[in-house]
This record gives sequence, structure tokens and C-alpha cells, in this order.
Amino acid sequence: MLNVPNETESRGLAPTLVLALGTFAVGTDAFVVAGFLPDLAASLGVTEGAAGQSVTVFAAAYAVLSPVLATVAARVPRRVLLVAALVVLGLANLGSALAPSFPVLVVTRVLAAAGAAAYTPGAGAVAAALVRPELRARALAVVVGGLTVATALGVPLGDLAGERLGWRYALGAVAVACLAVAAGVRAVMPVLPGAPPVPLRARLDVLRRPAVTAILPLTVLGMAASYTVYAYSAPALRAVGVGGTAGLLFLYGLGAVLGNLAAGYATDRWGAHRVLPAAYLVMAVSLGLLGWMAAPGAAAPSGALSGMPSGVLVGVLVLAWGASSWCQTPPQQHRLIAAAPREAPLVVSLNSSAIYAGIGAGTLLGGLTLPSGAALTYGTGAALAAVALAYALATRHRDRDRP
Repeated sequence: MLNVPNETESRGLAPTLVLALGTFAVGTDAFVVAGFLPDLAASLGVTEGAAGQSVTVFAAAYAVLSPVLATVAARVPRRVLLVAALVVLGLANLGSALAPSFPVLVVTRVLAAAGAAAYTPGAGAVAAALVRPELRARALAVVVGGLTVATALGVPLGDLAGERLGWRYALGAVAVACLAVAAGVRAVMPVLPGAPPVPLRARLDVLRRPAVTAILPLTVLGMAASYTVYAYSAPALRAVGVGGTAGLLFLYGLGAVLGNLAAGYATDRWGAHRVLPAAYLVMAVSLGLLGWMAAPGAAAPSGALSGMPSGVLVGVLVLAWGASSWCQTPPQQHRLIAAAPREAPLVVSLNSSAIYAGIGAGTLLGGLTLPSGAALTYGTGAALAAVALAYALATRHRDRDRP
């Protein structure tokens, strides 16, 4: 934890809100491609499956670079680090917007991942240091909430911008947002020193704990299950016969926000060992039903579900899909911190890497299955959710492990 003067702690809530704007920009950048994937693919002369691999590259680069950059940049003063990370993210998005070919786009997505990987963990550490101890959990929730709000607002807005102006303007808008937030962080953030350096090997030593190594794979499985479809949500949602994806992406994001908030409360009340299996069951059912509706010649299941019109049913399923996707993080972090309380910042950072590793694996699988039809893509996501459910049940005894 960073050491800051008491007077800095007393005025930390305003900078925390600015930090949340930064995670909002990061989240929008990470997920916005899903909204205009078909147009991007057509413009750069690649298939939609290939274009989706730009999300895979971003996620994989984030997962690898996050612990590396945390080690390399440990001594850098926090304000300098956060501003520099947002500037890199903004310039990388500008490069993506101007990319003349898909290989150039991929390079700029790696640079964007570097900026995101430097910003998000640093913003969380600064937010916790800027407020009194009794407000730290609230400050962290505000900062992390920027990511879920991005799925509710940033991605649908990017989708609309892509429809009205083109995908290049949408990425350009993300670049402007990143640079604007960088200026805001520079203006309101107090000067904070860097942290003592921790060798990368020491950061990874926590993986020797059996409880940690048992819990982390579930994060990868669960996020892969959701993002097998999400990265290709535009063609996948078209396949269930609903026109216009912006409204459905908003419902997914709304579900993400509600699921994230509800999961924190439910985990405190009933425990992660109950919340996680429920989440994966909901995800498997919602993706499975969407896959059924997307199958060629399949009868719509709306009559079997209270006579709901198919459009309403799709909206409910997408809302449930979003909620189950983003209610994984609070209980998983709870389990990891309980398993290694003295290394809490390290295991949370590793969980963040696992989240993006899962996103990368899911988008890779989605790209491989999409050419065979959206029903297979949905089915693959549902199958992964079922595997995650089985794994959660098999490892739930790890919640009782203590060092």
C-alpha cells in the first residue's frame, strides 16, 4: 500500500471519480470492437472471425504485460504512471483508427493493451491509498465499476458511433476520451511516490499456493465462456433474428453492472461457493437458449417460456448473460484474498491477468466456431459455462483454505 499524508486521504474521493473515468475509457477500449466488428472486417478486407482476433491480441497482451509492467514501473511516481498510461492508450487508439491494414491494427491493439495494463492496477492501488481505511473498499468498487459501466454505456455508444460515423471515428472518440481523462488525472491527482519494487519472481511465488492455483483457472474458464460469444455479438445477435445490436449491448452492460453489484452483496451474505455455481448455471442456460434460437430451422422457444415474444426473450437472455458474466469477479477475488491474505494485491493482479486470458481464449474459440454458424458459437460458450460450473463445484472446498 502506498503511504500518503492524512490530508491527502481526506480529499481522495474526487480523484477516485476521475480514476473511474479512466477505467471507463479502458473498458470501452477493450470491448468496443464487438459493436462494429462487421464494418471493421469489411473495411480491412478480413473475415469477421479474423477481425475478432484483435480482441484476442489485446486480451493476451494485457494478461502478459500486467505483472511485467507492475514490476518494471514500480518506482515511477503514481501520477506520472497513470497519465503516461492513458496517453499511450489514447495514441494507440488513434493509431487503430488510422490503421491502413489489419496487421497495423493488431500492433496498435498491443500498444493499447500496454497502456491499459499499466493503468488499471495502478488506479486501484492509488484509489485505495487516497482514502481513509474504512472507505477503501468503496473506492475500489468505484474504480472497478468503471469497467462494468463501460459495458453498459461505452460499448453501446461506440456501436452507435460506428453505425452513424464508421468504426474509425468510434476508435477516434475513444482516443479523445483517453487523452481528456489523462488531462483530468494530471489536474486533480496529488503527487504520490512509487511503490517499493517487488521482483517478478516474488510476484509469481504466490502461484505455489495450492488454493490459489486451484481458484485461478475458474476465472479463465468463466470469462472464456462469456467472451466466446461477446466478441462476436453483432453477428451472433443477428442470428437470433433481432435487428439493431446497440439496445441489446446496453442490456448486456446493464446486466453486467447489476450482476457485479449483486454478487458483492450475495458473496458477503451467502458465500462464493453458492454465488459462483448459480452464475455459471444462469450463463449456461442463457447461452444455450440463444444457441437454440440461432440454429437454422429451430423452433423459437418463446412459447415454452411464458409465451414471451422472441424479441423480449432475447433481451431477457442477454441481460442474464451479462449479469452472470460480470458477477464472477467479486466472489473470485474474495476466494483469492481469503486464500492468500498477505498477498492480496498480488492475487488480485493475477486475477486481472486471468480475466484477460479468459477473454483472449474465448475470442479465439469464437473466431474458430463462427464460420460454422452462430449456434455453434453459442453452444461452445454454453459448454464452457457448464465446465466452469463443474469446476466451481469441485473446488468450492478451497474457500475454506487458509495459509
